[in-house]
Amino acid sequence: MDLSHILTHLGEERERGYDAVVPPIVQSGNFTYPTVAVMRATVQREMERPLYTRGFNPTVGMLRQKLAALEHAEDALVFSSGSAAIAAAVMSFVKAGDHIVCVEKPYSWTKKLLVELLERFQVSHTFVDGTDAENYRRAIRPTTKFFITESPNSLTFELQDLAAVSAIAKEHGILTLCDNSFNSPLFQNPIDLGIDLVAHSGTKYLNGHSDVVAGVLAGSAAHIRQVMSREFMTLGAVPSPHDAWLLMRGLRTLELRVNRSADNAERVARYLEGHPKVKRVYWPGLESHPQHALALRQMKRVAGLMSIELDAPDEAAVERFCDSLQRFLIAVSWGGYESLQWPVCALKGPSGYYTELPFTMIRLYIGIEDADVLIADLEQGLARI
Repeated sequence: MDLSHILTHLGEERERGYDAVVPPIVQSGNFTYPTVAVMRATVQREMERPLYTRGFNPTVGMLRQKLAALEHAEDALVFSSGSAAIAAAVMSFVKAGDHIVCVEKPYSWTKKLLVELLERFQVSHTFVDGTDAENYRRAIRPTTKFFITESPNSLTFELQDLAAVSAIAKEHGILTLCDNSFNSPLFQNPIDLGIDLVAHSGTKYLNGHSDVVAGVLAGSAAHIRQVMSREFMTLGAVPSPHDAWLLMRGLRTLELRVNRSADNAERVARYLEGHPKVKRVYWPGLESHPQHALALRQMKRVAGLMSIELDAPDEAAVERFCDSLQRFLIAVSWGGYESLQWPVCALKGPSGYYTELPFTMIRLYIGIEDADVLIADLEQGLARI
C-alpha cells in the first residue's frame, strides 16, 4: 500500500460521511441500536463496533487503520498521551515480581513509570547503555519479561541496534517496545526490525500542529487486543473524537512536514558543528556521531531534533543565547511546524533526572521555517556568548 494512500485516503469511507472530502467528526459518547438483538451483537464485539466511545469510535477507528498501516502493524490504539500508551503497554505485559530492562536516559516520564510507579507494585528494572545491544543480554534475569528501547533517545540521541536487541529478546521470550517518536513511521519501522510494540507521542510529528496531545501503540492484533481489553478500557486514557480528527488532519501533510524538518535539520546541524561557540552537536545524521553508520542502516533519514553543547562559561551566557533567539521558541515538546529550544539549565533541579547533563546543553527542534532564517537567528545568538 503506497504511503500517500495511507495518509490521505485509507479508512475514510467517504460514502458513510455524506461523501464529504474530509470525514466528519463523530462527536458522540454513545450509540443507539434499532433492536435488542443488534445491541447484543455489538456488545459481543465492543472493541470493533460503536457502543461507547471509550472503546470504539468511528473517527478514532479511521485513525487507527492509518497508524497501523504506517507502522507495518496489524492494529493500533490511540491514547490521550504518549505516556499513557507506554504505561498501558508495559502494565499489560508485566506483573508483580517481573523485571524490565530499559535503555538509560529514556523519556523522563518513562523513567518515572519504572522508578516511581511500577516499583510500588514489585516490578523491578535495570537501565542499560543501549549503544551495545549485548548490555540488554547481560541484564536479563529469570524474571525479565520486557525490554524498552527508545532509538534514538531525545536528549543525547543514542541509538540502539533494534534488530540485535529484538533478536536477543526473542531468544529469551521477552517482549520488546520501541518509542519511535523521534523518527515517525516515515523514517523508521521497528516492527520490520523485530520489535513487538511501537509507541509514539502523537503530539509530535504525527499531529505536527502543536494543538493535540495524544499517544499511539501499534503491534500485532493479539497484543493490541490484550492492551485494549484491559489497560486501555480500564484506565480510560482515550482520545476525544475531535483530537483523533485533528491527528488525521496532521497525517495529510506528514510526509511534507517531516522531510522539510529533516532537510532543515541537516543544514542547521552542519552549520552548528562548524561554529567555534558550539562544543558538540548531538545529531545522528552527522558523520561525527559515533553511531552514524547504525543510523544509516536502520533509519531512512534523520529527523529534525538535536541537542547542542555551547562553549559557554556559565549559565548566564547560556541564558543570553537562549533569550536572544527570535525564531526558536522556549518550550517543551517538539514536532510541530515551529522551531523550539529546550535549555537543560531551565529544568535541572531536585528531580535529579537531568543532573548528569551539562548546563550548556540545549535541545533544538528544527521546524519547517526557512533554514536560512533559522541559521541567521542562531548566528546572532551565538555572538552573544
